[in-house]
Amino acid sequence: MSTTSKLTFAASVATSIGIISYIYFKQHDDRYKLHAGIIRDVQQQEQRKFENMYILEQQQELTKKLREREEKEWNSQNLQTN
Repeated sequence: MSTTSKLTFAASVATSIGIISYIYFKQHDDRYKLHAGIIRDVQQQEQRKFENMYILEQQQELTKKLREREEKEWNSQNLQTN
């Protein structure tokens, strides 16, 4: 083989190895980012769940206080009318 053909062959092999390596590392990086995104989504869902539970507890407490107040007002109105 001539020197030119050897250099062309070496350049093609080097280019092929470079392309294959780039694709491998790119896929690895993409998989890592997808996995990190899933973990982040799960964490956000858990955070929203806790926030929603807190809001629900607050609403239940406010509803309880409102019912107590309404009951007191109703009772005081009934006492005044009797």
